[in-house]
Amino acid sequence: MSVRRTLISLAALVMAAAAGWFLVPKIGELGHTWTRVSSGDKTWLLAAVGLEVLSFVGYVVLFRAVFVRSESRIDWRESYQITMAGLAATRLLAAGGAGGVALTAWALKRSGMDGHTVTRRMTAFLVILYGVYMGALLVDGVGLATGLWGVHASAAVTIAPAALGGIVIVSALFMSRLRPVSVAPADGRARGFRMRVRHITLSVAAGVRGALGLARSREPGLLGAFAWWGFDIAVLWASFHAFGAAPPVAVIVMGYFVGTLANTLPLPGGVGGVDGGMIGAFLAFGVDPAVAVLAVLSYRAIAFWLPTLPGLVAYFQLRRTMGEWKAEDETVAPEPLPAPGRIAVA
Repeated sequence: MSVRRTLISLAALVMAAAAGWFLVPKIGELGHTWTRVSSGDKTWLLAAVGLEVLSFVGYVVLFRAVFVRSESRIDWRESYQITMAGLAATRLLAAGGAGGVALTAWALKRSGMDGHTVTRRMTAFLVILYGVYMGALLVDGVGLATGLWGVHASAAVTIAPAALGGIVIVSALFMSRLRPVSVAPADGRARGFRMRVRHITLSVAAGVRGALGLARSREPGLLGAFAWWGFDIAVLWASFHAFGAAPPVAVIVMGYFVGTLANTLPLPGGVGGVDGGMIGAFLAFGVDPAVAVLAVLSYRAIAFWLPTLPGLVAYFQLRRTMGEWKAEDETVAPEPLPAPGRIAVA
């Protein structure tokens, strides 16, 4: 066995061990967590489940608005399979949603979409989705910092998130002005590194322009991004009501987004990171600790498991769909070439 294969095998074993280390306790604690959250108001908890379903619907609508065209073989059934399987990968692998992005790109390529189009539309999709995220951080953070929403808190959970949102938005708009230009040739590793950075930068720039183009066209499907975030935040709001009174909406929004920043940590499903981030943010706003813990646990139980289990089923359904696509492609006979000496007339 070569050194490369040995290293790859060792890396796979380490990743499997890490997944087991984090996920097995999570599964084992599910019963204990459910015992704690089931003491809440059942009506509000059922409402939270319904709101999470509406959030998924918004995600599917946004997916179709960005990726699906009239000539695409991806219909609503395939859209559901791709998005749900991608969400399951995002929940299980975390790392800023890289797992879901990779699975979605793989499925789109298998549907017949060329790699350049996949990259361009995927970047536009992420720009739209996280543009709403950063816009919410900016607007809500400024409102909380200035007391516009009637709530005051430390700069760590007001000004800092607002500054992050503003910097990301300005940077994205600046990058949208970049265009491909010729560069001086370089040698060795420097050239390879520069080419990779240039390719990533231009891909992001093209994605931002694509997102802005969709926004200017007033594509109604873009409202799916607001539905995805809005209904998911509403799940947290309903979870607070299940255990008592909910804090102001502005506090819930900021606590939600500050907590989900921990999803960038390479922990399966953001186990521990998202929960701790949300609870810490709510404590900074003066929310009752017992209510905050129960509300966040309820939200995480719904937001983690509701897409994960159906998403795993959707993944296997997607594999079967890909088999159907492959069979269709193999049955398409190539067009016969014109006979020598004859001119084909259209």
